Amino acid sequence: MPIDSPLIANPLADLPRLLDFDRLPGTIKADYTDFIVEEIPLYPASGSGTHTYFLLEKTGLSTMNALGDIARALNVKRRDIGYAGLKDARAVTRQWMSVEHMNPRDVQKLDIPRMRVLKVEKHSNKLKLGHLSGNRFTIRVRDTHPERLAQLQDALRKLAQLGVPNYFGQQRFGGRGDTWAVGRAIAVGEMQAALDLILGRPGPYDHGEILRGRQLYEAGRYQDALRRWPGMFRNERRALKALAQSRGSVKRGFYAIDLQLRRFYISAYQSHLFNQVVARRMPHGLDKLMGGDLAFRHAGHAVFLVDDAAVEQPRADAFEISPTGPLFGYRMTQPTGEPAAMEAAALAAEDLRPDAFENGHSRVQGSRRPMRFPLEDADARLGADHRGAYLELAFVLPRGCYATSLLRELFRDEVGASGNGERHALEDSD
Repeated sequence: MPIDSPLIANPLADLPRLLDFDRLPGTIKADYTDFIVEEIPLYPASGSGTHTYFLLEKTGLSTMNALGDIARALNVKRRDIGYAGLKDARAVTRQWMSVEHMNPRDVQKLDIPRMRVLKVEKHSNKLKLGHLSGNRFTIRVRDTHPERLAQLQDALRKLAQLGVPNYFGQQRFGGRGDTWAVGRAIAVGEMQAALDLILGRPGPYDHGEILRGRQLYEAGRYQDALRRWPGMFRNERRALKALAQSRGSVKRGFYAIDLQLRRFYISAYQSHLFNQVVARRMPHGLDKLMGGDLAFRHAGHAVFLVDDAAVEQPRADAFEISPTGPLFGYRMTQPTGEPAAMEAAALAAEDLRPDAFENGHSRVQGSRRPMRFPLEDADARLGADHRGAYLELAFVLPRGCYATSLLRELFRDEVGASGNGERHALEDSD
């Protein structure tokens, strides 16, 4: 199924693009080796300590599945294994992990299908989520137009010069594309609407037992719906159990959902609002500063207020700094002037009060995020193998930035993933 099939909600579909580029068709992930991601560590291992760091190459496995297999093989709990980021299942990925009080030789000798340990080192602390500098991508696009290689290379150079719109990618919003809508319902205190989105609203992207479970929820048959939802959906099952036991108490059903998951939904809504602000800023240029901006220093990840845009613009031209957008929250630093007006307009368009993220359902601190990200070591070349000709893209993205934001500038929305018919989102660089 195409990545951006009309059968699947796509919150990015209407967001403006930076380039005026006749985008290419294509297919990705015909093979796992068509999509390779390698983590770039935030710091090198020290060579000593109680933690064993290991570089794992996995093929066709999600990070969570790999963690489970490794934990069983080493006879440890999954939470004891540290990792810096989540990586795609339908790909070849190389990522660092850590485990404490384990003989490096035992880690090196791990023999698990579709995994290889490439390197083992020692360090003094556990690897934690976010402890990476970025990711190196190598992506092959098939069924495209190889004769347009030169145009593609020119487009990459333009993106490297101007920066790539730092949209949160579609995978941030779930397979149904509605995690942000759940977050909005929570933010405005509409617990019933949140439950309806999580447990009901069946659509063409739902199948099998989950589809039937959603249909039964819509009919008010909570106990029957509970029997349909697979065991891995613990939060959905807890909510349905609470609804069944309380004869439909919305409050009990809502609060049966884990707090961390509720915060995830709020985070998705923050991401959606950020994307809307970036879209509003696009006509002005994401590489152009405004008075009142809060600018991001790419070298030190610090944010400062721009008093005089003309004075600071040369630093933006050199890609030292970039304007930021909001991850709304009660402690988020506010811009002034026109940037503040744009952010207020994004809230108003959603009928949100400025204090929407301060209530008990959705209290989050908030932060700032650069509106563009640098594209490094970007190149495109022609290749061919047993499947035929392809265009191969190679590039490096900073941590937290999405490959989809780059690829949507270059390839059409209907670019699809061949294989087993499932929808596969491109991996972000967390």
